[in-house]
Amino acid sequence: MTDPNSTRPMRIGIVCYPTFGGSGVVATELGKGLAAKGHEIHFITYDQPARLGSFHANVFYHEVRVLDYPLFDYPPYELVLASKLVEVTRQHQLDLIHAHYAIPHASAAFTARAILEQEGLRVPYITTLHGTDITLLGRDPSFEPVISFAINQSDAVTAVSESLKDDTRHLFGVNREIEVVPNFFCPNHFAIPVKEDLRAAIAPANEPIITHISNFRPLKRVQDVVQAFARVRAAQPAKLLFIGDGPERYAAEVLAEKLGVHRDTLFLGKVKNPIEALLISDLFMLPSESESFGLSALEAMAAGVPVVASTAGGISEVVEDGVAGILCPIGDVDALAAAALHLLSDPERLERFSLQALQSADRFHIERVLPEYERIYRRVLNF
Repeated sequence: MTDPNSTRPMRIGIVCYPTFGGSGVVATELGKGLAAKGHEIHFITYDQPARLGSFHANVFYHEVRVLDYPLFDYPPYELVLASKLVEVTRQHQLDLIHAHYAIPHASAAFTARAILEQEGLRVPYITTLHGTDITLLGRDPSFEPVISFAINQSDAVTAVSESLKDDTRHLFGVNREIEVVPNFFCPNHFAIPVKEDLRAAIAPANEPIITHISNFRPLKRVQDVVQAFARVRAAQPAKLLFIGDGPERYAAEVLAEKLGVHRDTLFLGKVKNPIEALLISDLFMLPSESESFGLSALEAMAAGVPVVASTAGGISEVVEDGVAGILCPIGDVDALAAAALHLLSDPERLERFSLQALQSADRFHIERVLPEYERIYRRVLNF
């Protein structure tokens, strides 16, 4: 029986994408948080996780090297990953594997578990669903059997929101429990000096700054941000700050020029620490048509920045409408602009929403979420 008071350190393999995307950020911060509590963490992926930073005690990185094979049109990453999981588990005696994303990570973890079982080793794997593996790949029937299998064979499954849990049940033949463990933020990341010189450069007359951070995929609806900003700018001075890059960036740049707001719009591209931009922002805008959680919205709230966003997916579970920000129907540019003006036109109201956003974000403090993962790990391991 699991001892809820057990403090025995665990050896955990974390499989994730190493990029700045939400799943990679959460997986990396989770590993660092677990390592700080004395657990031994092994990141297993094709590149060092972007948010890993410098050396950390109890943290190890194992590179999955994929070579080109003449018989394959595409490198067989899932097979190489499975082999690496077996290798690292053998060498470091991992207790369990935590796979972030169903494919290829959970499916590779299943293969690794099956190989190790042939050697008399039982190493469970836990799957965390983050969104794209469900909301995007889940709509392609060619992926459904593998995703369903990888989820159903997991020793435990978590999703980052109730919305994502419901989507998984709707799109896949999942016949097992899915536990909701939300994404989180690390307060120490926000304990940095505010770059007042950067704010002065962007808004020399102290205009309010509206910020959007994303990967600029179509579902983020970045052109809605530009259109809403043009309406705001027609009513009062303001600046628009874009952080990130992706397929829709050029279209957003063209639209900003067409609407005559390009001189008040700044595209910074990918930046190493987007929190620096949030700390100089007055409002965050996220009009996505699909969002399993909305980590960027949470980080804005943790920086004390109110959020104007759509009602898509799990956003409403993160942003309390009328408290931490204002939620609008998907695609309603007029509503986005009206919400932004409602906050920006009244300094006292904006300050109140800023404080409420900060307080609301505390629900997702890492110290509240981390024990949930530890509880699931210990239950699966029975110690």
